[in-house]
Amino acid sequence: MSERKARILVAKPGLDGHDRGAKVVARALRDAGFEVIYTGLHQTPDMIAAAAVQEDVDAVGLSIMSGAHNTLFPAVIAALRGRGADDVKVFGGGIIPNEDIPRLTDAGVTKVFTPGTPLTEIVQWVHDHIAPRAA
Repeated sequence: MSERKARILVAKPGLDGHDRGAKVVARALRDAGFEVIYTGLHQTPDMIAAAAVQEDVDAVGLSIMSGAHNTLFPAVIAALRGRGADDVKVFGGGIIPNEDIPRLTDAGVTKVFTPGTPLTEIVQWVHDHIAPRAA
């Protein structure tokens, strides 16, 4: 019996309509052997948490270009906790100023990727830090 691949949900919370980066990251993760679910645009934190639980993911990757990261990242984490998914790691990226990263990590975001991060770095980080949870 083969080991289960890590499952990653890639999501675009809020009203941000720019999803090219999220799709590129999702494809790179898929091409690297991860199971990837992409939720599409305009997802609420509760919709993301519901999908994460339904899909039994190991991590949620958020992409935010709108500047609402200080509100939406913690809201997704709270929604996951509210559904008993405390062990699902949250990481993300987008247009996020370096000075906001400590606030996000204090809120429970595992890793924040800034613009220009090479795909190979994101894939390697996921490989090193996201493992399939016990069934």
